[in-house]
Amino acid sequence: MQTTIAMTEDQLLEGLRGWDEQAFNHLVSRHHAAMLRVARNYVACASVAEEVVQETWLGVLKGIDSFRGGSSLKTWIFRILINRAMSRGKREKRIVPFASLQPAGESDSEGFSPDRFLSDGHWATPPRPFEAPADRMALLEFRARLREALVHLPERQQVVVTLRDVEGLESDEVCDLLHISAENQRVLLHRGRTRLRQTLESYEDGELLAKA
Repeated sequence: MQTTIAMTEDQLLEGLRGWDEQAFNHLVSRHHAAMLRVARNYVACASVAEEVVQETWLGVLKGIDSFRGGSSLKTWIFRILINRAMSRGKREKRIVPFASLQPAGESDSEGFSPDRFLSDGHWATPPRPFEAPADRMALLEFRARLREALVHLPERQQVVVTLRDVEGLESDEVCDLLHISAENQRVLLHRGRTRLRQTLESYEDGELLAKA
């Protein structure tokens, strides 16, 4: 019997359309945590974000027959999620347009050094802890610091970094989901990655001082 890990997207779609529990559980285990992080940017608390994600999964199951493959299944799921999270946020009178979330006085051109990135937007050199963590405990601590740093990014940067670097969406998919320009997406991604890198480098430097 084939496992969900080996399923292609077509097989997953067939499973979902046939209300196959294994296919559905595969998608939930793969995307649920990141969906919570994205939803949390639009609603007031974690419990409401959980409700939004649950509503999204119901929407996926109810709407799967209407999916025509114009985008990837993942992009389609996140489009449903963001639409529902934004609607819920508006009802809470909390949401503002994504394009207006930039803090006052903050310029898109500030906060990152372009020479630290390749032309495709990736780091020219990764943070040193990725290369050779001293031991498993150090790696676990490093990952915890990374998760904490991601949560504390400005909202716009957190959404873009989560979609690009956690869920692996392409630039054009993120632009489509968030209704932003390619240039705006690039700047937000660079700024978020730079803040994360600064946090990770500060953590590494502190660890080296502690061992000195």
